Amino acid sequence: MDFKPIILITAPSGAGKTSITKYLLEAFPNLSFSISATTRQPRGSEQHGVDYYFLSAHDFQEKIAENAFLEWEMVYEGKYYGTLLSELDRMWNKGLVPLLDIDVKGAIHVQQKFPASTLSFFIEAPSLEALESRLRGRGTDSEENIQTRLNKAQYEMSFKQHFNHIIINDNLEEACKKTASLIDAFINKKLRK
Repeated sequence: MDFKPIILITAPSGAGKTSITKYLLEAFPNLSFSISATTRQPRGSEQHGVDYYFLSAHDFQEKIAENAFLEWEMVYEGKYYGTLLSELDRMWNKGLVPLLDIDVKGAIHVQQKFPASTLSFFIEAPSLEALESRLRGRGTDSEENIQTRLNKAQYEMSFKQHFNHIIINDNLEEACKKTASLIDAFINKKLRK
């Protein structure tokens, strides 16, 4: 595959990024979820090489020194996340299109490195009130955690103009269909060239 497309999905927590990503992976057999590397501990039934590549802080820092990452960030104090170049090569070598579900800063870095082959989406809740309602509706976060996520969401929304498309997720089905339509047009247009 000469053309090496990348599909990027980014969003504040609670905007619907995970639901849209799952829809896209089912809609496009040639899309493949890019597994991120992280230094955090596995949660629940998460498995190494399936949900994340779980690395020690030492191993992660060694890979940073080796330039093994397309992008990486310390998202929370002492918790690194990143996209390994080997993960993209693994998918491209199989003729697959990597789908990256990453944070805003990482997504901007990817676009800067691959401007012609990246299609990026910023998923946005219809309002901060709707976002807060979704976060509270999960029932998994403390009040402090919800406030932290809302503050981070406001910050992340200040970067939304850096992405190819802003998808306002006020209706999940419509947001999924719109995103899928744009991906279909992007991949088919690039492959016809």
